[in-house]
Order: sequence, then C-alpha cells, then structure tokens
Amino acid sequence: MDNTQNLDQYLEDHYIHRSNWLRAAVLGANDGILSTASIAIGVAAASTTREPVILATVAGLVAGALSMAAGEYVSVSSQTDVEKADIEREKVELQEMPHMELQMLAKIYEERGLKKETALLVAKELTEHDALAAHVRDELGINDVSQAKPIQAALASGAAFTFGGLLPLLVVLFMPMKNLEYSLYGFGIAFLVLLGVMAAKAGGSPIGKAILRVTFWGTIAMGLTALVGYLFGVNL
Repeated sequence: MDNTQNLDQYLEDHYIHRSNWLRAAVLGANDGILSTASIAIGVAAASTTREPVILATVAGLVAGALSMAAGEYVSVSSQTDVEKADIEREKVELQEMPHMELQMLAKIYEERGLKKETALLVAKELTEHDALAAHVRDELGINDVSQAKPIQAALASGAAFTFGGLLPLLVVLFMPMKNLEYSLYGFGIAFLVLLGVMAAKAGGSPIGKAILRVTFWGTIAMGLTALVGYLFGVNL
C-alpha cells in the first residue's frame, strides 16, 4: 500500500501535469502585465493628466481579459473538435479493420524498442483490455495531460490576464503623474520578472532564462509603445 502511494505521489510531482493550466495562466498574466502597461505607457507619454491614462488602462484591462478568455476558449475548442473527430474515426476503423489496427499498434510499440513478438503481445493485451483507449493514447497521442480543456484554459487565461493587468493599473492610480511612463516601465519589468520566477519554479525550468526572456520582450514592447506616445506628442 505504501509503495503504491509513493508511486502515485511520484507521478503527481512531474511538472508536465501542470502544463495545461500553467501555460494558460502564464500567458494570460504576461499579456495582462505587458498589454496593460504598454497601453498606459503610451497614453502617459502623450498626456499631462491622469484621467485619460486611467480610462485607457481600465479599458485595455477589461477588453484584454475578455479577448484572452474568448480567444483561448475558441482556439482550444478547435483542438478539442479535432481530437473528437480523430477519436470517432478511430472507433470506425476498429470496427471495420480490427486486424490492421492491431498490427498498427504493434508496429508503434516495436518502433519504441520492443521486440516484434513482445510488441504484438502487448498490442493484443491492450486491445483486449480497451482497444480504443490504447489507440487514442498511443496512435493519436491524446492523454489526460495533453487533452484540450477549453473552459479550464479560458478561465485560467482570463483570470490571469485580469490579475496581471491590475498591477499596472495600481501604478497608474498611485504613482506620481510626473514621469509616470518611467514608473510604469520599471514596475512592469519588475512584475514580469516576478512572473517569470514564479512560472519557472512552478514548471521546473531555469529561472535565469525565464527572467531574461520576459525582460527582453517586455522592454521592446513597452519601449515601442512609449515611442508612439512621444511621437504623437498630443496633450490629452
């Protein structure tokens, strides 16, 4: 019993099990920080009052969160539709040509390193246990970890975008209006670095690489947006 519990805990500790929600959450939070901060910086660079900056930041936050959630839902739903279509096709093939499907499954195991006889034996036993599950997992490459979950992805990315976007909004609300764009840039980079560290720790990836990546692209995005604001140079 103890060995079984230890094995279950060992399997749960692998980072790949977090990939679906972690990807959506990191993408949403990163976009929330970067998009909202960039909008605020662009408007702040062309404005002498706080109200237009607040309005633009809130509008960018709301629109971005809804767009992120809707876009994630649509894109992941498309992936789900493809997966379902492939599974239905596999059901038909198992009914119409079971022998060929068995040979195909055995060939997959043989290519993974099993001897021909062993591969065929494994394919037969798995087919007897649950033929469709075996083909969905090993032929189509669909499993519980990689399977698309539209609602989960939409909620995770939308909520993460909102959280990320609230951080630049707080800077807009409470930091001095003078040189606000510089405050937004500094805090924006700090928020992105913090997000990179958290994502790296949650995903088990190198922290330095994550920090470098978010800092580089964050600087480019916010810098170009500030440049647009300065070029227009309109006092709002």
